[in-house]
Amino acid sequence: MARVLVSEKIADGGLDALRAAGHDVDVQLGLSPEDLLEAVKGAHALIIRSATTVTAEVLDAGADLVVVGRAGIGLDNVDVAHATARGVMVVNAPQSNILSAAEQTMALLLAQARNVPQAHNALVAGRWERSKWEGVELADKTLAVIGLGRIGKLVAQRAMAFGMRIIAHDPFVSPERAQAMNIDLVSLDEVAEQADFLTLHVAKTPETIGLIGREFLAKAKPNLRVVNVARGGIVDESALAEAISEGRIAGAALDVFESEPTTESPLFSLPQVVVTPHLGASTREAQDKAGDTIAEQVGLALAGEFVPFAVNVAAAEASETVRPYLAVGEQLGALFAGLVAEEGLPPKVEIEYQGELAGYDTRILTLSVLKGVFGSGADEPVSFVNAPQIAAERGVEVTETSSSSSVDWINLVAISGGGHRIAGTLVGLKAEPRLVQIDGHTLDVPPSAHLTLVRNDDRPGVIGRVGTILGEAGINIDDMDVGRSTNGEAGALMVISTREPVPAEVATDLGKADGILSVTVI
Repeated sequence: MARVLVSEKIADGGLDALRAAGHDVDVQLGLSPEDLLEAVKGAHALIIRSATTVTAEVLDAGADLVVVGRAGIGLDNVDVAHATARGVMVVNAPQSNILSAAEQTMALLLAQARNVPQAHNALVAGRWERSKWEGVELADKTLAVIGLGRIGKLVAQRAMAFGMRIIAHDPFVSPERAQAMNIDLVSLDEVAEQADFLTLHVAKTPETIGLIGREFLAKAKPNLRVVNVARGGIVDESALAEAISEGRIAGAALDVFESEPTTESPLFSLPQVVVTPHLGASTREAQDKAGDTIAEQVGLALAGEFVPFAVNVAAAEASETVRPYLAVGEQLGALFAGLVAEEGLPPKVEIEYQGELAGYDTRILTLSVLKGVFGSGADEPVSFVNAPQIAAERGVEVTETSSSSSVDWINLVAISGGGHRIAGTLVGLKAEPRLVQIDGHTLDVPPSAHLTLVRNDDRPGVIGRVGTILGEAGINIDDMDVGRSTNGEAGALMVISTREPVPAEVATDLGKADGILSVTVI
């Protein structure tokens, strides 16, 4: 099976599941960047946390990599763009630590409001400073939640229990959805005008770096307290330290920093600041969930199945109706590539879905088809990840059409282009794949790695000649069907499945036989 390199501590339960699936789990902790370049060679999967940086150089060294799994949410330590270009899937565990992060936010919110760590330090140092560390209540204060996603929503719900008024800034959330949660959506300027407390729950992107900086802090209320358990760099630490030192805002609590690990920051010397060393996901429950989730996702990727938490796959889901057709789509794609091999891939390829499939999100199925089309004879890895990019690079325009009506089949997947068309479906209680249409002929034959298409005159004796030639060449026929023309054209189409490829010289002999119009070996 596959070799899975694990460079950081992961919960044993997830790793045991990978071992049980037959994979070689290679745990090498504390690797230097140079050591990682050597260790990743020959690995099919790499599992990391936040301390390992997966650069383009690492991805290039891992020529056999299928998937990189990050046991957590953030992916700023993975070169996702280069992984996509290389066809390497990147997966994370986005739901593993949402409760832990929300609770850490509330812990820092309360610690900042009531000066808990400052009072603790004074007392254990022998100072009873009861009046010095007077705090403020959360009740009736306005909390601004920046980023109303999974974690932001949990924080808002918990803050409401303290009697806080909640406002939020999130350009991706509709006012109706926010209103349903009893939250007012506001602009960033309105956050600065209204917020007594502010919590951040957004990803670190070029748009969010420095989001809470000098410009924002200049507009803020003097009693504002900022809490960041999201990602370092979203808050400009120097600007925040200046604002607190000058009394322009009341304080801050941070769990994340621009550079990690760190023991130096202009914020550390300020008594109005509470800090923790990136503990947002540091609970036993979150660690177990992250390990279990990432192991499951990596296992799915290695098996070539749909991976729900893949961040660089252009598809949202694989429903129970769509999922069984993924293998069919890839097989059809490979057969279509073989069908058009002599002319080359056409500039336009249309993928059509008929029947029940038309009512579902079929993007993952389209990726499966493209994986088959471009994977045949490719000198580079082709996956769900980079198939669209390869299509664009090769100048192939891909379109999708859907129709809820299908005359002969409950579901049908068809590929057309360059004057050719091929279609397939699943049949029977066992959902067995069938090739049912090729270039205007209907048939019923299982897809095969070795197919030979024989176009012939529709008259007696031709099938026998074909069988004789193959038999004399020692080629065993596994399956065969004669396709009927659906468009009134003369002639027939034989589709022959063989255990081994039909050699070029045998194909030439077939083409010379009486009644044979053409021979195509896929």
